[in-house]
Amino acid sequence: MNKSMRTLWLWGAVLMLGLASCGKAAPASPSPSPSPSATPFQPSPTPVPLAAVVNGTPIPLAEFQAEMARFRAAEAEVGTKLAPQESATRVLNDMIDRMLLAEAAYREGFQPPSDETLWQQAVQEAGGEDALQTFLQKQGYTRASFLQALRQAQAAAWMVQHIAAQVPAEAEQVHARQILVYNKQEAENILTRLNQGEKFAALAAAYDPEGRGDLGWFPRGYLTQPAVEAAAFSLKVGQVSGIIETPLGYHIIQVEGRETRPLSPDARRKLQMAAVQAWLQQQRKNSTLRILLTPSP
Repeated sequence: MNKSMRTLWLWGAVLMLGLASCGKAAPASPSPSPSPSATPFQPSPTPVPLAAVVNGTPIPLAEFQAEMARFRAAEAEVGTKLAPQESATRVLNDMIDRMLLAEAAYREGFQPPSDETLWQQAVQEAGGEDALQTFLQKQGYTRASFLQALRQAQAAAWMVQHIAAQVPAEAEQVHARQILVYNKQEAENILTRLNQGEKFAALAAAYDPEGRGDLGWFPRGYLTQPAVEAAAFSLKVGQVSGIIETPLGYHIIQVEGRETRPLSPDARRKLQMAAVQAWLQQQRKNSTLRILLTPSP
């Protein structure tokens, strides 16, 4: 994917959960350019119809409709379709998030390249002026709206990196092993056997021959099951938990190690994503947001 296009669609890619991105080679039968169409919301009763106002800065209805058209075109390309109101809500939330991130980036000192520099970079990375113009036409951009979107996306991406960089490279972690079963009575029987002296590692290997129940090293905020993670951090090294019920089943865990150590790339990435989401949630609480679209009857 082209660098400028990748930056522009950084948040779009997240929003669309893997839907088509803009920098791919053109297909043999190109899909039609997106065009604004009716949305499942009514516009605001203002002189210039607005979708929302974020800290006093408006999001025009026309920009929202253009984003909706791009979203729908991407859905059609990969054969995925959300309910209209869900799509509209996602698109509007994404636009608000980008605006909050971009505003913060400028407050933190972000300096965007000049429009001419941005344009020449986009031309080069798109493979030429004609290729870029084809992209703009297909996506429903003018040169001005493309540069505006690219500036905002670059500022938002800069702020994401700024937030993510504040996540430490190391953290307190535990190394744990688990036995997971799907029947409470079986879990109680296993706990009884452990209390009678059977080795945890041997039983874990019996129930999970491939992974031997090893959860590896992990920090707080990493596991998908918070109850298992909370239990792990409450135990001392060598201790065995009681039965922990989660949607996955019934867990019994043993902590094998505990120390401050470097985060794995995967763990740090997950904590960074959580940090960005927490930042956005706090910004929304601290911001003045007016959603001016109302669901259609």
